[in-house]
Amino acid sequence: MANIFEFNGFKPVIHPSSFVHENATVTGNVIIGKNVYIGPGAAVRGDWGKIIIKDGCNVQENCTIHMFPGTTVVLHESAHIGHGAIIHGGEIGRNTLIGMNTVVMDDTVIEEECIIGALSFIPAKSNIPKRSLVVGNPGKVIKKVSQEMIDWKTKGTALYQALPQECYDTLKPCDPLREEEADRPKQESMYSTWEKIKSKSD
Repeated sequence: MANIFEFNGFKPVIHPSSFVHENATVTGNVIIGKNVYIGPGAAVRGDWGKIIIKDGCNVQENCTIHMFPGTTVVLHESAHIGHGAIIHGGEIGRNTLIGMNTVVMDDTVIEEECIIGALSFIPAKSNIPKRSLVVGNPGKVIKKVSQEMIDWKTKGTALYQALPQECYDTLKPCDPLREEEADRPKQESMYSTWEKIKSKSD
């Protein structure tokens, strides 16, 4: 069971098709849509404001989503928040990728289908136009996102959209083995999902 907390009368709302890992924490005024994956160590903290995570998003391991008082954070459909990223009061556009360990500061708007490179810092009140590729500290737009790049991003996000059901079907606590079994299962399930995703969009 995930760590889900009521705060000041607000209980998180989580669609049953979404998966929140038991080592993640979701607090207060948080709305999570369909087929969303929230990874272990993520903190989604709607205590001082509201967090809306729309359908098909993923918030990966050790991410933090928070805000200054009175702010609403919105992750639009299929937003992809990479490992260790921090979203502090920003709005993330549809089908946008936030790279690993990136920091997005207050009142920033990142429009749809952007790619923000790993380890970038996006200052407060930034406005990133749609289909921008951004890197650096502070983050700078270096070029437009190509169709090939957004196709790659969309396929990767589709894997995460399939992951909640895979977790419900197969994820469970266990004791470790002391040595590898001779008949250890092959990791075919997600590979098969990846092949299906690629063939649909190719």
